[in-house]
Amino acid sequence: MNKTVFFRRHFSLAAGCVFFAVMACVPALLDFAGAARGGIAQLDILNKIGIYAALALSLNIVLGQAGMFHMGHTAFFAVGAYATAILNTLYKWPVFATMPVAGLFAAAFAFLVAIPIIHLRGDYLLIVTIGIVEIVGIALKNNIFGLTGGANGIYGIARPELFGLVFSTPKLQYGLIWGFTALSAGLFYLLEHSRFGRALNYIRYDDLAASGCGINVARHKLAAFTLGAFWAGMAGTLFAANIRTIEPTSFNFYESVILFAIVILGGSGSIAGVLFGSFLLIGLQDVFRGFENARMLVFGAAMMLMMIFRPQGLLPPRRRHYDAHAFMGKFPSALTPLPQSGLPTSMLSSAVLEDSLAAEARSKTATGNAKFGASCPS
Repeated sequence: MNKTVFFRRHFSLAAGCVFFAVMACVPALLDFAGAARGGIAQLDILNKIGIYAALALSLNIVLGQAGMFHMGHTAFFAVGAYATAILNTLYKWPVFATMPVAGLFAAAFAFLVAIPIIHLRGDYLLIVTIGIVEIVGIALKNNIFGLTGGANGIYGIARPELFGLVFSTPKLQYGLIWGFTALSAGLFYLLEHSRFGRALNYIRYDDLAASGCGINVARHKLAAFTLGAFWAGMAGTLFAANIRTIEPTSFNFYESVILFAIVILGGSGSIAGVLFGSFLLIGLQDVFRGFENARMLVFGAAMMLMMIFRPQGLLPPRRRHYDAHAFMGKFPSALTPLPQSGLPTSMLSSAVLEDSLAAEARSKTATGNAKFGASCPS
């Protein structure tokens, strides 16, 4: 592989490893800097940023990679958090045991909701998903089946425990949350560069052309919607275990706006952009807490300015690069000019390449037929 192409393709992976290595050193750096009370306040802010980063990464599959305008992700976040709270407080399940179950509950709910609306596009899908958030919030306030605690929510959620280690201190919670965020970023990076991720990328830019190439657009959108909800449900487990108290106001429409803004402002479809947007929006909430009443106005103005001056986001996804010379090297005859063919020079290599591929396919077919005939009894 060409060195330049190799560097461009793996630069984001190396940068991500460096970023999470630096984040792993943050508690030690706070101790070294002599932060008050061991940096508890700073770690609490970073824990919140980590949870929202993992949640925004799950939304990035739907909004950034599949191109679906989805503002109802908070509903699946709430389903996961309440599933963990109910199973832990009423049925005494360990928090880690509730995590995959919470994800499955959120995924099942998303699958059922998405089936009738997956064909919608643009603003129409956006409006429907906003309605999902409102419906879930009303249901939680009405204490459905006597399990959600109504407007008071659920209290007394246990701390996560693994092999006797209780994640009760801010430092241990920091390690757990950012470990989950690093796992999320790694898995979504692999997903982005998989066949499924490339199909989502085609759908994002032109779903009609993707359908013409043989991609089942509805099935891929439904899979992306469900997968994002599954990961949001597991992020809800960490959220419930971190604050130990959940209530319907924690999952209102404002939280959906925050998530949407993180993905759009950071860079739709970019893992690095989502992480940067999480630091920018969640971190600045605590820095500018005195302007709490004007936050929606600030976010709206920021979205307008971004759409005008940088619609691709602050850290947009890098273009995909492929080593064309290495690919053409597999078919050296495609590089041989054929002036007698009468084709323009620009079309010679592609035409011969197609002939080479067709000849190779015919050769394989003939070989297979010969083997089959040899194996048949006379």
